[in-house]
Amino acid sequence: MIFSSLYHPILFRVQIGSISYLCRPMSTSENATTDILSANYLPWLKGHEIFTLVGKLADELGLETYLIGGFVRDLILNRESKDADFVTLGDCLPLAEKLAETFGPHCEVGHFKNFGTAQVKHKDWVLEFVSARKESYRSDSRKPEVEPGTLEEDQNRRDLTINSLAISLNKKTFGKWLDPFGGLTDLKNKIIRTPQEPERTFSDDPLRMMRAIRFAAQLGFDIEADTFGGIQNMKERIRIISGERISDELNKIIQVPSPSYGFKLLYYSGLLKEIFPEMVALAGVENKDGKAHKDNFFHTLEVLDNTAARSKNLWLRWAAVLHDIAKPATKRFVQGEGWTFHGHEEKGAHMVPGIFKKLRLPLNEHMKYVQKIVRLHLRPISLTNEAVTDSAVRRLMYEAGPDLEDLMILCRADVTTKNPNKAKRYLEKFDRVDEKIAEVGEKDKLRLFQPLLTGEMIMEVFALKPGKEIGIIKEQIREAILEGHIKNTLPECLFMAMKLAAEIDLSPAPGFDPEAFISAREAE
Repeated sequence: MIFSSLYHPILFRVQIGSISYLCRPMSTSENATTDILSANYLPWLKGHEIFTLVGKLADELGLETYLIGGFVRDLILNRESKDADFVTLGDCLPLAEKLAETFGPHCEVGHFKNFGTAQVKHKDWVLEFVSARKESYRSDSRKPEVEPGTLEEDQNRRDLTINSLAISLNKKTFGKWLDPFGGLTDLKNKIIRTPQEPERTFSDDPLRMMRAIRFAAQLGFDIEADTFGGIQNMKERIRIISGERISDELNKIIQVPSPSYGFKLLYYSGLLKEIFPEMVALAGVENKDGKAHKDNFFHTLEVLDNTAARSKNLWLRWAAVLHDIAKPATKRFVQGEGWTFHGHEEKGAHMVPGIFKKLRLPLNEHMKYVQKIVRLHLRPISLTNEAVTDSAVRRLMYEAGPDLEDLMILCRADVTTKNPNKAKRYLEKFDRVDEKIAEVGEKDKLRLFQPLLTGEMIMEVFALKPGKEIGIIKEQIREAILEGHIKNTLPECLFMAMKLAAEIDLSPAPGFDPEAFISAREAE
């Protein structure tokens, strides 16, 4: 077994024979063998009406019933959850219906016949019921053939040992653990492992590969060597999974406190190349004539972690992932200068819609937001020159709009140099940009620089229908505001609009009264 450090110390590569695995070094405290059940869960379960009630109703129906899955895992890890799964040996629907009836007429049961499950929502709880079952899969489909099964067969079909734990809720055995696959030990040792052979688990439902990595990232766990090897061996199976399910897992990885760990696991397992090859293309260092560029993949992961430390905004984190995405496409070697990536911000912004579409991410305002941040991420550094004009600052403020603060977060996150003095100088430059923005904003008493005279108002003033003349007038007013030629007040905007209209032979509507118009609008 050979250990070798990677670019970043958070992970180590483990070579076992011909297969390479990835591990996160554990601290001494993480290796401790403290009994994870020492915090007594039983009084908590008995003291909670939902679980005692489910157990009571299950006894009345003669159903063996267990609390199972993620809620049990989170109970042990002391993570709050309001989503609980129950498995019954027999038809689960009567139990769900009886529970809903007990909660009152406002409570309804959602019955999903195709999946053999039922759902009850009570206050802020979501309670899922399933009849114990076993599953078999065809190689060309992730949809299982389902038939009734034992509790152990139901546990066996689950993705990970830590998600296979069950606790009995029936009165005679209330609180008894059922852990046939060592899930408690894996929780104690912070290990992600499948309950059966990894290749079989991942072949049955390939999304489980991403779920394994997502749980490792969320919980800070290591992936057991055979399980990680199974992901490497089965990575191509991810191709049968829908983009929506893949992007859902990617989003969950991006939302963890240190998302780089999950992306490194995706990268070294080979999954990232399958689902997001544009990001993999960032990896690697090229050296020519003694000049090398940085590894833009690992730089991107540092920027992502830096952004995550400053903001929980999912889409700002996506902007961090994509801010340098066009560097491979724009990479050039210039003799005497070295490696350049000119225009990568504009090219990257053009790539955003295609990546969002392929990953089944929303093609709405979230995509436009990411596109904007990617396009503008180099602009603030250009404003650090002492001679920069107020109009250049206004232009950035206008183009960034309400997302200016997020843009500055990404700019600071983009500082990844290991030279502390150099990092300090860059961050001080961004502090000066913030000061300039505040100064210009104070001078102008503006935030967004959108002309107060709207297109609808221009149509009213000149009795126009929608047309290019309105856009021409509005654009020239906006430019005048940005350049500081006029103030963004309704009287000055209206005066300029009338002047511009006269130049293209437009006259105000008959009887138009500028003073009455301004008074009416300012009173609104």
